[in-house]
Amino acid sequence: MQAVHAQLQETIQALYRKAVDADNKLDQLQQAQQGKFTAVFSTDSGFRSKSKRFTPYVQEIAEDWQQLKEMDEEEAKTALPQLVAKLQLALETVTRFQQSLK
Repeated sequence: MQAVHAQLQETIQALYRKAVDADNKLDQLQQAQQGKFTAVFSTDSGFRSKSKRFTPYVQEIAEDWQQLKEMDEEEAKTALPQLVAKLQLALETVTRFQQSLK
């Protein structure tokens, strides 16, 4: 499980850096009167957060990861797929957003 936590930490850090860059671009778009939407992810995406920026979702993922680290191994194995799904969705979405700007 230690290797899983190390990989999660690395991935969350990479996602955070991408999210900060994406949020800066979203700020620029909003100042230019573009990018009008209510949330990055829909309510059925599995996230509890609702935000026009990526970093609150990354914060939620990091919080879920911290909770995962405090669980016993059986609980962690049950919770891990949902965390990985959120992480994957966030990474795919922020990457698609950044590619759409090029």
